[in-house]
Amino acid sequence: MKNMLALWVAIVLAPAALLVALVLAPAAWAQSPENSWDELVAAAKKEGKVVVSGPPSQELRQAMPAAFKERFGVTLEYLGGRGNDVATRLRAERRAGLYTVDAILAGSQTMATILYREGMLDPLRSGLVLPEVTDGAHWKKGSLWFSDPDAQFVLRLCNTLTSTLAINTHAVRPDDLHSMQDLLDPRWKGKIAFQDPTLPGSGSNQAAQLYIQFGEEFFKRLYIDQKPVITRDTRQLTDWLVRGSYPVAFGAVDGEVEKLRKDGFPVLPLYSLSDWPGTTTAGFGQVAQLSHEPHPNAAKLFVNWIASKEGSEILARALNVVPARNDIDEASFLPPELIPRPGVAYFDTFDWQFTVTKKEEVRLRMKELMQAR
Repeated sequence: MKNMLALWVAIVLAPAALLVALVLAPAAWAQSPENSWDELVAAAKKEGKVVVSGPPSQELRQAMPAAFKERFGVTLEYLGGRGNDVATRLRAERRAGLYTVDAILAGSQTMATILYREGMLDPLRSGLVLPEVTDGAHWKKGSLWFSDPDAQFVLRLCNTLTSTLAINTHAVRPDDLHSMQDLLDPRWKGKIAFQDPTLPGSGSNQAAQLYIQFGEEFFKRLYIDQKPVITRDTRQLTDWLVRGSYPVAFGAVDGEVEKLRKDGFPVLPLYSLSDWPGTTTAGFGQVAQLSHEPHPNAAKLFVNWIASKEGSEILARALNVVPARNDIDEASFLPPELIPRPGVAYFDTFDWQFTVTKKEEVRLRMKELMQAR
């Protein structure tokens, strides 16, 4: 009897269940990527503003807010600064219960050892809804390129060959430097400039590579015995290079050096030496969304846009870097020396494990050596 009753109920309710499914199906179908994108744009417009921290680039400061405003009608407030300085500011604000920044473009050291490690980031993968961003066919790696081990927090947008060093050709001929060992020649004593290798960032990044590949003795001879000048200001380092005050410079911004070379200044970036393999970097070309962001929808909109063809090309042209997307013609605005060749195993300076483990160990050792000099 119970079985007969259950069968009768199933027969009676089946049409109703089917009717409900038919009624709800259009609503489910309506949640397409296009509708999700339109909803995100509308929500961001209501917030009216997004605050983005990025590199101290005048070109990016001008180009990115203007393009974003024109595209969406949302104001982009741009805060430029060195990664370490930005991280210090964010720490101080959060201790005071203040949350002023929505998204950030930063290097690997800042992202990995400060923002990610200290829980300042929100997962951004689930907020990527623009089809041209989520479709792996638009990316050189065949998929979105996340730097972090969770593949959720730090999206890589660029991959550029970086110069080993730059020289002032009025004082140094390219034939003078065939290998790193040549830099230990006494004639270069007091003529080399480095970014500070004791601070997280580009200076310690490059110094760690030299330390790992050539050993501590080489590091001490180059960074201490050769009496180089150490600076935390990349613009000052580039100025020294142009003037010839320090005609061998490690850490000058590749894009700036290339612009100066095109403008006729006597500078030349060197991308490899006989004992030094080519290296790749993302520079400031990584984006993350900060937790407790004041404008959450506008933050998601920005992350989608900067990863799109339009946003990535604006970023790449402003910073003179190679986009990770494959639908942007970087050869139209970058020299071939900056563009990685397919199939070549470059040393990736933005490798996560290199950043959070080995490089940090080496940086602390370098700090000890530098303090003892």
